[in-house]
Amino acid sequence: MCGIVGAVAQRDVAEILLAGLQKLEYRGYDSAGVAVVDQAGNLKRTRSLGKVQSLMDLVDAEPLSGGTGIAHTRWATHGEPSERNAHPHVSHETIAVVHNGIIENHAELRTELQAQGYEFSSDTDTEVIVHLIHRELKNHDSLLATVQKVSGLLDGAYGMVAIDKGQPDRMVVARSGSPLVIGHGLGEMFVASDQLALLPVTRRFSFLEEGDVAEITRRTLTVLDVDGKPVERAARESEVRHDAADKGEFRHYMMKEIYEQPTAIQRTLDGRISGGKVVDKAFGEAAGVLLEKVEHVQIIACGTSYHAGLTARYWFEEHAGVSCNVEIASEYRYRKSFVRPNSLLVTISQSGETADTLAALRLAKDQGYMSSLTICNVPGSSLVRESDMAYMMEAGAEIGVASTKAFTVQLVGLLLLVAAIGRNKTPQGEANETAIVSALQALPAKLEQSLSLDSNIEELAEEFTDKNHSLFLGRGDQSPIAMEGALKLKEISYIHAEAYAAGELKHGPLALIDAEMPVIVVAPNNELLEKLKSNVEEVRARGGIMYVFADKDAGFESDDTMRVIQVPHCDVLVAPIVYTVPLQLLSYHVAVIKGTDVDQPRNLAKSVTVE
Repeated sequence: MCGIVGAVAQRDVAEILLAGLQKLEYRGYDSAGVAVVDQAGNLKRTRSLGKVQSLMDLVDAEPLSGGTGIAHTRWATHGEPSERNAHPHVSHETIAVVHNGIIENHAELRTELQAQGYEFSSDTDTEVIVHLIHRELKNHDSLLATVQKVSGLLDGAYGMVAIDKGQPDRMVVARSGSPLVIGHGLGEMFVASDQLALLPVTRRFSFLEEGDVAEITRRTLTVLDVDGKPVERAARESEVRHDAADKGEFRHYMMKEIYEQPTAIQRTLDGRISGGKVVDKAFGEAAGVLLEKVEHVQIIACGTSYHAGLTARYWFEEHAGVSCNVEIASEYRYRKSFVRPNSLLVTISQSGETADTLAALRLAKDQGYMSSLTICNVPGSSLVRESDMAYMMEAGAEIGVASTKAFTVQLVGLLLLVAAIGRNKTPQGEANETAIVSALQALPAKLEQSLSLDSNIEELAEEFTDKNHSLFLGRGDQSPIAMEGALKLKEISYIHAEAYAAGELKHGPLALIDAEMPVIVVAPNNELLEKLKSNVEEVRARGGIMYVFADKDAGFESDDTMRVIQVPHCDVLVAPIVYTVPLQLLSYHVAVIKGTDVDQPRNLAKSVTVE
């Protein structure tokens, strides 16, 4: 969600901080701010409601100079979006703090601080942190010791950075439930909530662990773990490309990332399949032995990643011969659950920092799972570090809030996992593995063919100009794809969209059907096609207008009540992935016509790092 950037250097850092914020705009935010300790030892702060560019304009008008500073993009939780609620927050013009997360006991702390004479100028939970630091600094000889003390007073999730104009050569950071990464430069150091913000200035990073508190100077990094003991957090070279956040020839990141899917899928397959088999180490060094023992798979995820899990459930049970449950992370972590013998826990997350998914993994470690595996796109993220095994997606940085290439690459990773687990589970296990690998090898070319539908779908999208509601239908493993299509449409075009398994029409949704309710149907040529055709006729009989994405041999023909878009013929194994692309294109073009902010839709954030 919110974005953090900080720096300690000999040079002026304001431009570095603002450029870093621009790299983090994809995360979603409503206001931005920056604070710098200048050469005279004064703490200067500038804040703005709206986009980072508005903040940059203010700084251009009144430049900030100084080698130590922090900056932030805020996504409102406590307090409305406004300049007064924007970070950094300041206490007595000496201490400044930026913070990601939610402080759950902020109300009690605010009351306590107000009784001690502290005045609050915002409605945020963050402001209690900066006043606590100011108060406790009177009792400690260093900012590090002070922040360590204050961290023990806070309940909730936070990634925070504090600077003190009285100690202008350092920053102190703390992590509890919200990610922070340290960037190592030459005679300068940086901190950010995402390494992408710092790639223009460094490629060497240390990742803080849960409970860490760290002091950063120009040349040193001192880290104390959750027990207050000094620890090393080794620096490693980033493999993320510097230009990952460039749109190139595309108008929006989302469209760029839709078109990157064939390449992203080829990249995730490279080195993981050979000779018609899934390479033993595709999921980690010890994965081969562990996966042979799996008798049940429990998938935990949120949002789009949850839909990937729902699709994979069909694959695990049909092609791998193991049972599979899929659960939303925020629900899993708050219910009592039963763990089956030899169960593999699989978490799915593009960022690797999704708060509910991470909390569910930590909970599951005490529940008796045989092992844990994460499917993730960000090396060094919390899920990767805390899981026993990791499948790194290699999708490249995904900037658009609405996930596209991450979703299809997640599906590829899950299908490889199905092949790896199932090879020894059933008599046809090896044959299934060969079939899966063959279908996946052909997939990038099939997605290229799906992308050729772009202009036709752009024309079709015009028919959604005046629509406010829509219904998506699918059967079998296409049912979760319908859910994903509905999610994409609602999150970027703001059209209300629902998805149903098509067999559920008679159990309620038929009441909604009329000429003003577009019905989008995914119809590959599979064993459920005839059942689906019956469901389509139910809609037609009630005056519904349908948009059917169908295999050319499925037998659908366009007429006054039905627009048929022919999707390239593909193996049924990968049909859920192939049929995803046209739905992404539809959502994109409808959103453009509606004039919404495609890459940063209202009220949403790319990485949900708070509960």
